[in-house]
Amino acid sequence: MALLTFELPDGTTRAVDVVQVLNAGYAGRSQADVAAHVAELAELGVPAPSVTPALYPVSPYLAQHTDRISVQHGRTSGEAEWALVVDGDGELLLTAACDHTDRELEVHGVAWSKNAGPDVLARRAWRLAEVQDRLDALTLRAWVTHGGEETVIQDGTLAELLTPGYWAEVLRERGDLVPGTVLISGTIPMTEGVDQFAGRWRVELGDPATGDTIELAYDVVRMPAPIG
Repeated sequence: MALLTFELPDGTTRAVDVVQVLNAGYAGRSQADVAAHVAELAELGVPAPSVTPALYPVSPYLAQHTDRISVQHGRTSGEAEWALVVDGDGELLLTAACDHTDRELEVHGVAWSKNAGPDVLARRAWRLAEVQDRLDALTLRAWVTHGGEETVIQDGTLAELLTPGYWAEVLRERGDLVPGTVLISGTIPMTEGVDQFAGRWRVELGDPATGDTIELAYDVVRMPAPIG
């Protein structure tokens, strides 16, 4: 399992022993837009889900605080997301996350691709209850770095995605809203023309009402070629 520690705005920390991780997919609030996206992906060879939104279980150890990940090839990329974390007391926390996905493997199965890379989580979090009344205004952004130059690749708000409350209810109905659960939200569209296969990803979850931000960043490092 993974042990994650989050710092809250009041300076206290919450240690979370991760027991399950679930990655939402095709989780845009407009399911008409999701259907169009599914059709676009199908043209690229990515199999369509049997239902939308989808939910993919991944290995708990893939939830990580890290500033460096290792990949096997050059066609992997992140996705700016929020994460809902159930702490040891059952309180719901909200933080920034980046679901690093193997795009080569994605055409053979989205669930497989989600298990081929980590879900990187920020080290800070907010209590969901403290931002609940302004969730749609929270911003979600991502930047990629190529050759030392950083470029925005995703820029939106949580209004584009199904809400933490929606997913909390789904988990509750499944009996999965238990301490140690991490749910990753699904992502917002990427900017056309920006190369997602970058050497560094940075994600920011922002609260315009307070000016506070939660950020994570990590380098993407190629592993040596296999021997044998």
